[in-house]
Amino acid sequence: MAVTLASELTLPCGAVLPNRLAKAAMTEGLATPDGRPTPELERLYGLWADGAAGMLLSGNIIVDADHLERPGNVVIDRAPDADMQARLARWAQAATRQGNHFWAQISHGGRQTQKLVNAHPKSSSDVAVALPGGQFGKPAPLTKGEIADLVERWALAARVCKDAGFTGVQVHGAHGYLVSQFLSPRVNRRTDEYGGSLENRARFLLEIVAAVRAAVGPGFPVSVKLNSADFQKGGFDFTDSLQVVQWLEAASVDLIEISGGTYEQPKLLGVAGQEAEEAPQVAPSTAAREAYFVDFAKAMQAEVSVPLMVTGGFRTRAAMEQALASGAADVIGLGRPLCVDTDAPAQLLKGADELARYEDSLELLPGWLGFLKRFGAVKAISGFAGIYWFYQQLWLLGHEGRTDRAFPVFKAFRLVDARSKRIMKERRAR
Repeated sequence: MAVTLASELTLPCGAVLPNRLAKAAMTEGLATPDGRPTPELERLYGLWADGAAGMLLSGNIIVDADHLERPGNVVIDRAPDADMQARLARWAQAATRQGNHFWAQISHGGRQTQKLVNAHPKSSSDVAVALPGGQFGKPAPLTKGEIADLVERWALAARVCKDAGFTGVQVHGAHGYLVSQFLSPRVNRRTDEYGGSLENRARFLLEIVAAVRAAVGPGFPVSVKLNSADFQKGGFDFTDSLQVVQWLEAASVDLIEISGGTYEQPKLLGVAGQEAEEAPQVAPSTAAREAYFVDFAKAMQAEVSVPLMVTGGFRTRAAMEQALASGAADVIGLGRPLCVDTDAPAQLLKGADELARYEDSLELLPGWLGFLKRFGAVKAISGFAGIYWFYQQLWLLGHEGRTDRAFPVFKAFRLVDARSKRIMKERRAR
């Protein structure tokens, strides 16, 4: 039978996704200053559950409060007290209220932790984020003892989420966060068993996966988000990624989400980085013009049988159906469209041909000031400012149950930045 967007997917562990559409992980910034879920998160994920996606992925759930991806992350870095467990359970209940899956994306910011959060972050080694503006401090290499502790934290967070009613977990190994920092030869300069060869650089990820699987048992979905490539010279490339996918399949992973890029080269957002993009190592197709990573996934499917989820750029039904029919993807991940149209999956399942591309009209600077993008700091801020507009839509959905398509980009940038600073001020005051 032909695979359609409405087709079920049985994962290797036996769990069944009710359709092939997933809400991709997007950072929410809606937790309390000390990292606890809120009614706003419940409202937001309830709306997404009502939107008919077969699976929802949470934004970054952080295993170390000193290494947030952004202020307002949910944090599970210790055994939860009764209040935390109850909050997690209410969040999971809201997010699964239509019988869909809700998976926890478990992560650590590493060197991509902003100075606002931690001026002295930890990473695989001491290579700082190469972005202008001084937003990120120089990291210190993790000790082997700290690495072992983090592996245990991932396992703890996975078990806590399972107990709270989440229906799966995802280890975030992409986008330049800590696991990705270990995988990248450009960032990982270690000379011990966690650095050097790809086998060593992947050791941290594989230890996490093994610990998580032991914590949640064989029948619970365990996923990994992995870069197809970092798209940076000297970084994690497609050859590396294909080998890691093969190791993950052998490690009983149920679904691998294929993405790409880092803060320095934000390919995942379709935004140009500060340096020339490293050319991809797979044959291009027409589908790749819309879905950034579909060709990488198709090349992987020729080598492995583990189900793959592809996220990044999908907007038309035709491209989604082509990816499923060609075997390039088993699950289609949708992100930014759901920040405004929470029922986007339902629209597609009912026959809609295309989702809105709100990002095409978002600019921080008016056209006549476009020349300022020649300056590195302005280019970096402008590239991420549109993302703050989507952050603002999530804030509105969580707090008021509505969106505002006419919200000014610059105003969103200022509001989100101010909220982040206020959250950190409140956190430090506790």
